[in-house]
Amino acid sequence: MTDLILFWHRRDLRIVDNVGLAAARQQSAHVAGVFCLDPNILNRDDVAPARMAYLMGSLRELQESYAQVGSQLLILHQPPIQGIPALAKALPAKAVFWNRDVEPYSRDRDRCVAEALRAAGMEATAFWDQLLHAPKDIVTGTGSAYTVYTPFWRNWSSKSKPVPMVTLEQANGLTETEQAAAQTAGAIALPTAQDLGFVWDHPLLLAPGTQAAYQRLEEFCQRAIADYQEQRNYPFNPDSTSRLSAALKFGTIGIRTVWEATDRALQDCRSDEAREGIRVWRQELAWREFYQHVMFFFPELADGPYRKPFKEFPWEDNLDHFQVWCEGRTGYPIVDAAMRQMNQTGWMHNRCRMIVASFLTKDLMVNTRLGEKYFTQRLVDWDLSANNGGWQWSASSGMDPKPLRIFNPASQAQKFDPDAEYIREWLPELRSLETADLVTGQISQSDRDRCDYPAPIVDHKKQQQIFKQKYSQQKAIENASAG
Repeated sequence: MTDLILFWHRRDLRIVDNVGLAAARQQSAHVAGVFCLDPNILNRDDVAPARMAYLMGSLRELQESYAQVGSQLLILHQPPIQGIPALAKALPAKAVFWNRDVEPYSRDRDRCVAEALRAAGMEATAFWDQLLHAPKDIVTGTGSAYTVYTPFWRNWSSKSKPVPMVTLEQANGLTETEQAAAQTAGAIALPTAQDLGFVWDHPLLLAPGTQAAYQRLEEFCQRAIADYQEQRNYPFNPDSTSRLSAALKFGTIGIRTVWEATDRALQDCRSDEAREGIRVWRQELAWREFYQHVMFFFPELADGPYRKPFKEFPWEDNLDHFQVWCEGRTGYPIVDAAMRQMNQTGWMHNRCRMIVASFLTKDLMVNTRLGEKYFTQRLVDWDLSANNGGWQWSASSGMDPKPLRIFNPASQAQKFDPDAEYIREWLPELRSLETADLVTGQISQSDRDRCDYPAPIVDHKKQQQIFKQKYSQQKAIENASAG
């Protein structure tokens, strides 16, 4: 039998279109997978139960996929820095392959694992898989990282895109001796999310695993992608968006597969409007990559804003206000509807993410870090790069050529939920009220009392002026330091 290669899965929970796994199979037929349930992540206080439900469901399907091609997916529940080298040594494996990540913790972890493997005489090889273009492949003419999206998009979109990788087939899994050695090294049966202390009793927006992701991609590209430009900002209809964010976060579908599907959709286009819809969705894929490239080049963003003066922004940080925002009881219907959608489903429409983030930072003047963490505790599709980039965009503290944006909840509701369908869905106590009252937020006190719905927690117009003053002061500090 050929030498064993162990493939370490992380954000690539599939055997289809997987760069590192395809490379492992090309080198040897004797390939097995491993996933490590990392206590350094699971023991944090910001792991969403919905995300764990999606993860464990995807791992169950991945184990079945390995079994269908004649191999196994091993499960460890220990720190990867100890567990991966120990497992590889016990089997023994010739090499461990994996796909790279941009997050600071992941990069430090991977470096330590690679050092331990090489010290033990084993190969450690990493690949880029979750991006169409690796960070160092998209840089300015001077070789530096992009800090503004538009020029990044022009460069990124001009480059040809890679095609999907071959599917793992006809692998030779572990022998009985190797399976016994794996168990001795800590391999366990796959637990449930509940076994790990995470309880999620609600349906997920998209079922876990590769099959569901492929089906959703096909549905989206056959219909909704053509209308994406027109429909993407209306939160009442989640089918107007791809709903693939969790699949891309966990890698149950490959980004090359996704791009290839947009190529096919483009070939089938019969109108300029449809072509524009596809182009705009591709721009969203580029935003995903932009934020990951930014995190790769500026890892300090994980701990604070890009614009240095805003590290000392005078947030008010009223924790009572923050708690009311978390619960969806601010008295602003569109804000509360969005927060309740996230609390009950583990997902929130992207337009609403911008609305609630703007409200927390610019109406309540609560630090983005609190909002970031709450999203981390709730979202099924949470991703450090996208979450961090989105919050800094909303707070005007990140990489943005037009940094001061303040969303008016009423005007946002009137524009994107004009019939109050979304508000009524998530605030059932308000269903009987007039649409005009719901979208403007101009609900009488008697109606609020009757519906047990709170008065507005703050006055948007007044808070907007206070925030602008604070922002101007920080901007002056930024300009002075630059001069």
